[in-house]
Amino acid sequence: MSESIVEAVRSRYGSVAKSGLSSEHDGVRAVAEAFGYSPEELASIPAEANMGLSCGNPTAIAHLREGETVVDLGSGGGLDVFLAAERVGPQGRAIGIDMTPEMIDLARRNAGKRQAAGATANVEFHLATIDALPLADSSVDCVISNCVINLAPDKRAVFREIARVLKPGGRLAVSDIALKQPLPAELGDDVMAYVGCIAGAIPIEDYRQGLVEAGFSNVEVVDSGADLHAYAKVENQAGCCSPAMTETSAPLRIVSATSSSKLPLAGTACCTPQPASADADLHEALADLLRRYNVNDYAASVRVYAVK
Repeated sequence: MSESIVEAVRSRYGSVAKSGLSSEHDGVRAVAEAFGYSPEELASIPAEANMGLSCGNPTAIAHLREGETVVDLGSGGGLDVFLAAERVGPQGRAIGIDMTPEMIDLARRNAGKRQAAGATANVEFHLATIDALPLADSSVDCVISNCVINLAPDKRAVFREIARVLKPGGRLAVSDIALKQPLPAELGDDVMAYVGCIAGAIPIEDYRQGLVEAGFSNVEVVDSGADLHAYAKVENQAGCCSPAMTETSAPLRIVSATSSSKLPLAGTACCTPQPASADADLHEALADLLRRYNVNDYAASVRVYAVK
């Protein structure tokens, strides 16, 4: 993407941060619960940290321990960072990485609310892309992410960067979208498939192979069986994910994802939230897409686990 397109993505995603979506909305809460968050978990964090952007619950598979350092790629409003912070305790650190200033601002405000409520000040948020983390080599015990890596133009670069910051024996625990079979052209080229986190996804086997090539072992990429049509529960929401991060040569458009033996070096994000004034129309269009296609036939919410 040109820099102007990257800025447009940031602007549109920023509108989601300012939209007011939170766990106080029944549909937003229902999406989070559909993808594995308990009512107790959602009640334990600031409501604004959850905007219905998840496709799983990575903290549930991360096996976090007291005193560890955990990093969340594409941290949004801080949902998974705050849950991780409780698990690693006062001696641990939970770090959020996001490319959008408005999301970083929202997450930091939420962190202030959390701390004012008596929580330990063991969280931090950094404005950065997930293929260029502002972290030292071998400094992290666990990397988590929630429906964001599927958006990366260069997934191999992201996998290498995760491997760089993880300590030997460190682990990756991710919830994401991956393909079970190639998308039909009419779905791969549909703008709502772009918004709905489908068109940017890669096949499950390519995901697994990409992690192996980056040096990971014990790699698991497992279909969670979650219903991707859960996103239709949210009113006034433009999509399910965060924006992508680095430039590519292509303008913002839909790219049909097909099976390949290699990960794509570049591509487009699969999910670009639109300005707040258009949210309702976009959600109506997304709901229409979900009525026309059973996206569960082609894509899956996957649980990803690997060890460095």
